Amino acid sequence: MTNHWIDIANSDAILIIGSNVAETHPIACKWIGKAQDRGAPVIHVDPRFTRTSAKADIHCAIRPGTDIAFMGGLIRYAIEQNLISREYLAAYTNAPYLVHPKFAFTDGLFSGFNQATGRYDQATWTFQAGPDGQPLTDPTLEHPQSVFQHLKRHYARYTPEMVAAVTGIPKDTFLKAAKAFCATGAPAKAGTILYAMGTTHHTVGSQNVRCHAVLQLLLGNIGLAGGGINALRGHANVQGSTDFGLLYGNLPGYLALPRQQDHPTLASYLEKETPKAGFWVNKPKFFISLLKAWWGDKAARENDFCYDYLPKVSGDCSYLAMFEAMLAGKLRGLIVIGQNPAVSGANVGMERKALGQLDWLVVRDLFPTETANFWNAPGVDPSTIKTEVFLLPASTYLEKEGSVTNSGRWIQWRYRVAEPLGAARSDGWFINNLVLRLKRLYVGSLQPKDRPILDLHWGYGEDRPDVDRIAREVNGYYWVDRKQVRNFTALKDDGSTACGNWIMSGFYFEENRAKSRKAEPEGIGAHLGWAYAWPLNRRILYNRASARPNGEPWDPDRVVLRWDPVATQWVGNDIPDFRGDLAPTAPGGSNPFIMRADGKGALFSALLEGPFPEHYEPFESPVSNLLSKVQRNPLVRINPADWNRLGDAKQFPIVATTYRLAEHHHATTRYLTWLVEMMPNMFVEMGRELAEEKGIKNGDVCTILSARGQIRAVACVTERLKPFALNGRTVHQIGLPWHWGFVGISRGDSANVLTPHVGDANTQIPEFKAFLCDVRRGG
Repeated sequence: MTNHWIDIANSDAILIIGSNVAETHPIACKWIGKAQDRGAPVIHVDPRFTRTSAKADIHCAIRPGTDIAFMGGLIRYAIEQNLISREYLAAYTNAPYLVHPKFAFTDGLFSGFNQATGRYDQATWTFQAGPDGQPLTDPTLEHPQSVFQHLKRHYARYTPEMVAAVTGIPKDTFLKAAKAFCATGAPAKAGTILYAMGTTHHTVGSQNVRCHAVLQLLLGNIGLAGGGINALRGHANVQGSTDFGLLYGNLPGYLALPRQQDHPTLASYLEKETPKAGFWVNKPKFFISLLKAWWGDKAARENDFCYDYLPKVSGDCSYLAMFEAMLAGKLRGLIVIGQNPAVSGANVGMERKALGQLDWLVVRDLFPTETANFWNAPGVDPSTIKTEVFLLPASTYLEKEGSVTNSGRWIQWRYRVAEPLGAARSDGWFINNLVLRLKRLYVGSLQPKDRPILDLHWGYGEDRPDVDRIAREVNGYYWVDRKQVRNFTALKDDGSTACGNWIMSGFYFEENRAKSRKAEPEGIGAHLGWAYAWPLNRRILYNRASARPNGEPWDPDRVVLRWDPVATQWVGNDIPDFRGDLAPTAPGGSNPFIMRADGKGALFSALLEGPFPEHYEPFESPVSNLLSKVQRNPLVRINPADWNRLGDAKQFPIVATTYRLAEHHHATTRYLTWLVEMMPNMFVEMGRELAEEKGIKNGDVCTILSARGQIRAVACVTERLKPFALNGRTVHQIGLPWHWGFVGISRGDSANVLTPHVGDANTQIPEFKAFLCDVRRGG
């Protein structure tokens, strides 16, 4: 989140897209309700009419996979109706920059596309520069080569009529939503966008989120109280896990994982990964302090701080690629902690087969899962499986101590209230004991390949690790005297400091501020004394943009920060997300987006598919792309194997999407009798019109088929799902919860048997939310 949960109450309009927040994040409705009490309209964009839709003022029933068409329509509407914040755009974004004169967009493709390689040469995705090397600009935003004018031309095609034809949202409903949300472009208004995996689980997932950024920058909604782009993370500590580098391309603190081809040496890594301006110029301090935390005394300038010990990746190491390599027999082992890919993965039929190609598999969970029992799945002969499976009992969150970081980046301490039962152990115990035993195993080895393990600085105690000691290392300390650093501004690139995660540095200086519980009696809900938000306890990111270029707040009634000329510093209700004594007129004083080299918000920014989000149809779609001749994302990697067949709309004419339920939380809840009683069976939601067409009644057992496989589910015939009217055609949809599997008290077929093994071009996140199927009565 750029903002945080409580800040939602400050919003003047709330756009919820790709999330059923009322069921998946119910406490958020407290803050949404407070905004509604102040008159804020809530717009819910979702294929189904859900509990969130019932709470919303406007529901836009969108065809799965068409978010960019909808958001593009909002962008066009804001521009055409002159609802944009021109002063904000000219001062805080790259809207005035002049683009390369040869940059172009023609019928679905940007300039530089190579048909042979399926990749772009991004040479024209740059800016015209002056003699000083800085981008040429037009503050009036009228120059035809300015980013703003390119943006305006790009989205001119996204008319209300086009939005309706592509998304299935009636024109009048779209215009009502556009008017309500785009009104927040007024100076004293702020609107927020809430999104979740309904936005990201697409082959254009990254560009879906980019659309949010473009719209919010146009309206001047970034950096303000009640504004921002706010991701609703799917679990209590998903934010914390990504902060610590559990995504395949990251190290802790969103430092890039070195790649063998690009970063063979420390010097090459720092040169290529460190920009010449912006806050990331400090990356060497963060990176070397991380190496020091990992290899301690062994990490010295003379050996590049043990950079050679750090694994260098090559090729695609994403989740999808990992299972494809596993299926091909290229992986020997897998450790699965708190995940159940045999249910939650894409095309789980293929992924279950892939697990059978391993030599060994370790699963740590509270209960037996489908992943631990893949060898005993229906239709599988265990005698044909070579994989040795180790199921290790894990402890619950109530049985371990440590920090959790919520969606708003607030780091909060959670205490152990009970000891684990039997042989159950915490994840920390498992990792600590695994490393200690590996180190003992390698004692005496003289082979260079074993040095990374032997030299690893690992002083967290025997058996159960000391979480306080771990927390102190995460914060960072001076190597010589082991005193805590105040925050990441004290980190050095000479090996004198160690820090486990630079973005969290500051939360444990003199005391563990994750334990702080001081609520503020009034204000804008920042609660600076409650927990600790990274970075440096800043509750709203990019908050320089909460004030005009001259330092006066856009909204005097919801001050985040303002410039005090007498005190010569920024004051207000938050910690400045920049240098607090930097005057508005000083160089860089109007650069809110400090992690970018130019300090400006990027309307024009080069992801793999292009600098502007463009609508492409999902991997499987019932219709042709109306906005261009390019049907699907041209940068998506598609494995042509037989197990990844593309479904044809003639054979599979129905659009399907998947979702979660409030009553279930994966394998854990399918062992809990009360929750099983509340939601006992796998089911398929369908509209009354489709049910009548198929001769299906509520409660009938149905078969759902896709190009990957088929499942059985109980029919739930409802008015909550309606067919889409798409450019003169009627297209039906169904909805499938994806929690079920073949173990537990409550058993059922897994929805992800049906989903394709294809992902977003930038992140490779799978496209769970839009695919084709057919439905038949009977099992």
